[in-house]
Amino acid sequence: MDKNLYMDIHIIQTVPPSCVNRDDTGSPKMAMYGGTMRARVSSQAWKRAMRQMFKELFSADFIGYRTKRLPELIAAKMYEGHEELDSEAVGKTVNDVLALAGVKAGGDKKSTLFFASSQQIKNIAELAVKYHKDTFSKESKKKIFKADLEKAVNDNPSVDILLFGRMAASNVSLNYDAAAQVAHSISTHTVSNEYDYFTAVDDCGEKDTAGAGHLGTVEFNSSTLYRYATVNIRELADNLEVNELKMAVRGFTEAFIRSMPTGRQNTFANRTLPSLVYVAMREDQPINLAGAFERPVVARDKGYVEESKRILAEYAGKVYADYVAAPSKAWAVGGTCGDLAEQVNLAELLEMIEQETGRYLGEGK
Repeated sequence: MDKNLYMDIHIIQTVPPSCVNRDDTGSPKMAMYGGTMRARVSSQAWKRAMRQMFKELFSADFIGYRTKRLPELIAAKMYEGHEELDSEAVGKTVNDVLALAGVKAGGDKKSTLFFASSQQIKNIAELAVKYHKDTFSKESKKKIFKADLEKAVNDNPSVDILLFGRMAASNVSLNYDAAAQVAHSISTHTVSNEYDYFTAVDDCGEKDTAGAGHLGTVEFNSSTLYRYATVNIRELADNLEVNELKMAVRGFTEAFIRSMPTGRQNTFANRTLPSLVYVAMREDQPINLAGAFERPVVARDKGYVEESKRILAEYAGKVYADYVAAPSKAWAVGGTCGDLAEQVNLAELLEMIEQETGRYLGEGK
């Protein structure tokens, strides 16, 4: 492809009292922006929630495992159709083939997480069975299997590996650059954390005993968040077939819109959907519109949401007028962005994103 195509997703989403993403002290994560404290949800937390939703949107063949237990997954695949294999010998074989492939993975505390697709695990396991049954010396097997094992680890990446990337500190040749970027979400306004003091009664306690069986505090906040993500569709197109690409772009969009990190979800039941989704297809560069909220929104009689929507649309129009061209295509769900975008519902948005991705690849021309 000679032409770039980026999909920017901008979201305004209000979250009631919650602790969606907490730090090492249990406090909701925060960030200083525009000289005031803002609520923050890390990109890692939202990407994790998206990957969990991928299980609903994609078949198992298209998603991967980010785990320290890669040897166990490979061993389990080796036993399929080869139940006669000795467990101790299988464990040693798996360690040998992973070392040959340049992967440092294992179940101990010092090992690192490794991202592998279902197909990669299957292919490594098939080679591991052959390696196990081969009667040549270890040095000879190294020459025979090394290239094929490296290929098995690199080929057939899952959709989530292509979107979010893979880093292997032990072997940089196994790395995949992420085709998508997800920003840390921040509140459009100033936020101060609050504390919920709670007590729990012992159901089986003595009737005449005063006091609670347990008491404690939970820190929380509520906020209207600006969320942003972008997908480099051209980069994805280098690794996926047409139908796979359309599926990946559509699935990423739906997961980013509908997912929610699960921090203290049972305590607060804080799962919401966006108040506004603004999707822009760009051929020049991705553009994060967080600058719209460098000056914190002030709550008025309509709250933060409506003012945040208005300011986002106003800022986007100014950026397009002063610096870059307007998007080639743009849609808005849940509210209007004036002349900047066509207003649609979620189902229509996903369909149009799929169609636009197809047109980028030459479909319908």
